[in-house]
Amino acid sequence: MKAYWFDNLPGDQREPHDSGREVSPEYLSKLGILHFNYPKLEDVNTLAAERDYKNRDEITISPESMGEVYETKVKTFFHEHLHEDEEIRYILDGGGFFDVRSEGDDWVRIKLDKHDLMIMPAGIYHRFTTDTQNYTKAMRLFKEDPKWTPLNRGGETDNNQFRQDYLKSRGGVTAGS
Repeated sequence: MKAYWFDNLPGDQREPHDSGREVSPEYLSKLGILHFNYPKLEDVNTLAAERDYKNRDEITISPESMGEVYETKVKTFFHEHLHEDEEIRYILDGGGFFDVRSEGDDWVRIKLDKHDLMIMPAGIYHRFTTDTQNYTKAMRLFKEDPKWTPLNRGGETDNNQFRQDYLKSRGGVTAGS
């Protein structure tokens, strides 16, 4: 895993967009982001048991696996959104980028590669894209039945209880504060 400030320059979202300014693991932790590198599936299974993740599935994001809808789906994943559940991704093969909003509402880009596992808290604004290889195979873990509904950023989502709880947990300002 590598984390850095997104450069905000025009260009394909799948390019690195590396500003050259790294982001420390401590700062990611402050945002609620947890990261592990697990070459062995047994380590993923141990974490799943410890955090009570009961279910999992696998997804392959590539032109070969998705056909004509690939470009549309990748653009959809890149639209800023949040989820009402933790988002847990274990990269089985390939790689990709997760961008998360910082405390100052800037983008932090997190590059995940094979064997990286990342946990994002419910309520954090983020987006995802494959890298220039156009291939990500990932395991998604979840506590109950998956609720993958993305809630796109907007006034209503800013007031969402999961967003408000996330901001409170980080010591941030909430709606109505």
